[in-house]
Amino acid sequence: MYATNKIEVRSFVNNLYKLNNQINRVNSVRCLASIPTSPNEQQSSNRKVRRRRTTRFSDDLNKGPSFDDFVSGKAKDMLMDPLEQARKDPNARLPAWLKVPIPKGKSFTKIKKDVRDLKLSTVCEEAKCPNIGECWSGGKSGSKKEATATIMLMGDTCTRGCRFCSVKTNRAPAPLDPNEPENTAEAISRWGLGYVVLTTVDRDDLPDGGSHHLKSTVEKIKFKAPEIKVEVLSGDFKGDLEMAKVLATSPLDVFAHNLETVEDLTPFVRDRRATYRQSLAVLNTAKLTNPNLITKTSIMLGFGESDEQIMKTLKDLREINCDVVTFGQYMRPTKRHMKVVEYIRPEKFDYWKETALKLGFLYCASGPLVRSSYKAGESFIENVINKRKEARANLKTSSNSTPTDNAKTSTTTTIESSI
Repeated sequence: MYATNKIEVRSFVNNLYKLNNQINRVNSVRCLASIPTSPNEQQSSNRKVRRRRTTRFSDDLNKGPSFDDFVSGKAKDMLMDPLEQARKDPNARLPAWLKVPIPKGKSFTKIKKDVRDLKLSTVCEEAKCPNIGECWSGGKSGSKKEATATIMLMGDTCTRGCRFCSVKTNRAPAPLDPNEPENTAEAISRWGLGYVVLTTVDRDDLPDGGSHHLKSTVEKIKFKAPEIKVEVLSGDFKGDLEMAKVLATSPLDVFAHNLETVEDLTPFVRDRRATYRQSLAVLNTAKLTNPNLITKTSIMLGFGESDEQIMKTLKDLREINCDVVTFGQYMRPTKRHMKVVEYIRPEKFDYWKETALKLGFLYCASGPLVRSSYKAGESFIENVINKRKEARANLKTSSNSTPTDNAKTSTTTTIESSI
């Protein structure tokens, strides 16, 4: 009897053990919408979830709408951009003085065809310049000698993204075309232009910023057509002044680099890698490397800049002996770009032209439709270059002359110093 009861108890315990294992096995399987049954899970589920504290910036430059402001819709009413705050009329329409005729003419058609055939890019097209019809057609005369084309080298894709520019952007643009210098020189010699502007996208992906590529292009143009005057509108080479020296030692005639706007608005208008002082350093380095170069820059108006800011910019340029400055109206290329703060009247452009000349600039092209490579400035710059070469030739001749030619030598020296 005792043995029988012992066997039954052992059987009961075994069955109880198996049942407990089955229960644990079922509890270990977590299904969707299941409720945790283990003590640890139940304890963790009862704990209060702590929310991560919102990151807050104390820097004035980083102040702006919070995430909650965007969710609630309040962010649209919080204007932190000084350009937006300066805009007087958000619905201002394009003034009559900024409207231009449709591009046409034989010279225009020929230049456009050659650009396509040689697979070149022009900033005239990429930046949607309003003067493309006038510059490519040769102005009122229609002469090819007076036509101006601005070739964009090193591709049509920039590694930077300025808020005013419509050129395509990419962190890793296509590699440089090794045939581009030769093709560019061939196209320019074929057109028979008197003055050509070479501009470039910023190539921060290249170790030298493309300076040697630009230098090679200038050398090939001068070899094929030595009579053509060459202006290079360069980037800032990421602030590497040695690369600026490389370009300045090429046989170009005009070294141009644009400030674009006044110092205070630069962070809001240009790419963060392009600074006002860096641009001044590039122009200054070019002038110091080759004093015979004409240095040139361009400033856009219409961002909400003040007269005091513009005057300070002009004085900064004169301190580094910049020779030429141009003023033009900023015009929004597409709806994806920053809006125009103000449309400047033509009379104001005339005022800044007079002011620049009084400060000592050799030349100033100023008008609503003027751009950095606008043809109105090239005729004067070309004339200055020719005068300088003539003066230097006269100096060499006078150095080999007899003492009786002192009066002539003195006069030539005066001409050289006044140019």
